[in-house]
Amino acid sequence: MNVEIITPDKTVFTGEADLVQLPGKNGSFEILNNHAPIIAILKKGKIKVVDQKKEKKFFEINGGVIEVVKNKVLILAE
Repeated sequence: MNVEIITPDKTVFTGEADLVQLPGKNGSFEILNNHAPIIAILKKGKIKVVDQKKEKKFFEINGGVIEVVKNKVLILAE
C-alpha cells in the first residue's frame, strides 16, 4: 500500500509499506494491505512503518488525522 506522512512543513515519508501502526485517540491500531476505508484522529506518539523489505521506520508526531482509501494511506501529522 502507498503511505504518505505529511506535516505542515514538509513530506516526511512517501513509499510502499506492508504495515502502519498508529497512536489513535482511543488506542493504537494497525493498517494492513487492503484495509477498509477509515478516517481517524491521532494523538501524540510514534508512527511505525514496516516497508516491503521488512525495515521499520519510526516517526514521532504530536497528533493528526489519517485517511485510508483504496490502499492509499494519507497521514496529516503535527
